[in-house]
Amino acid sequence: MPQQQKAVVLEAKFGPVVLKEIDVPKAGAGQVVLRVEATALNPGDWKVVDQGIIVQKYPLVLGFDAAGVIVEVGEGVEGFSLGDRVITQGWLESMDGQVHGTFQQYALAPTTCIAKIPSNISFEEAATIPSGLATAALPLYNQTDGVASAKLLPAWEESGRGKYAGKAIFILGGASSIGQYVIQLARMSGFTFIITTASLHNTDLLKGLGATHVLDRKLLSETLVQQVNEIAGGPASVVYDAISTTDTLSTAYQATAPGGDLVVVLHTPVPGAEENVKKIHIAFGVFHIPTNFALAKSLLSKLPELLESGEIKPNRAEILPGGLRAVTAGLDRLRNNQVSAAKLVVRPFETDA
Repeated sequence: MPQQQKAVVLEAKFGPVVLKEIDVPKAGAGQVVLRVEATALNPGDWKVVDQGIIVQKYPLVLGFDAAGVIVEVGEGVEGFSLGDRVITQGWLESMDGQVHGTFQQYALAPTTCIAKIPSNISFEEAATIPSGLATAALPLYNQTDGVASAKLLPAWEESGRGKYAGKAIFILGGASSIGQYVIQLARMSGFTFIITTASLHNTDLLKGLGATHVLDRKLLSETLVQQVNEIAGGPASVVYDAISTTDTLSTAYQATAPGGDLVVVLHTPVPGAEENVKKIHIAFGVFHIPTNFALAKSLLSKLPELLESGEIKPNRAEILPGGLRAVTAGLDRLRNNQVSAAKLVVRPFETDA
């Protein structure tokens, strides 16, 4: 490996964001280094820049999703070898707020947040998976005491397969990256009614993933709630708001059954929540924190066979030309809500072309 590499770096809180040369990382105990063949952009990336959230230590490499090939294996690593095709999620050191991102040509990764990629999945497709799937799965299925979760039985384990037949789940923002993974997990969990909102041109896509009903996201809140009640015979026992604006949160809360579980993805006040009769869980889709280790290990160990069988399908990847040079413009598109039913992906080694 070379000593230096190109990376997209946030130099200080609120910027600037620059493309620069940095050192190639070295694998420590329990870690690997992968050559990043593809890395995906998330809304969280621009929010780290614009809002100064999550991070406490600067400068840092941005990015939270990547796929590539292992080129160095640290001491004590088991189950992974040189040449393995893997996905990884950028990770946060919770003690000091340091982020290890993926917008670079070589990335360091602990084995707690990597999984092998089967041959039927491209690097570009694989890069769309980690954060979306983590954010979908962790607040629904984490059984750890004290963790904000609906505590459903994991859909990929035998105990959770088809467990929720007869029940309804309502997903706001089904065409989002997170929403697409929630739909697929709900199908595996056996929910009879998998109801989602989206632009109607995405209906075929979402029904192909497992949605039973796709409602026009432009409908008035009271109309959406009424339609959920009519389809499911009452409020939904589980609601996942993958958008979490003031408008969607109001709809989501009203559609949640008393005593039911509502998952939200942003720290935004939920209208009506002062009633305190419904359980609200804020999603934190990071594999590499201690309270998520057990569920992450379970999911990531099963992920290769779920991808190979097609039970879990990646998001559609829109590849941006220019490698890491395309990141800034891609983040602008996400800021301006100019991406639909797709994940923006760059190939870091195209930066050198």
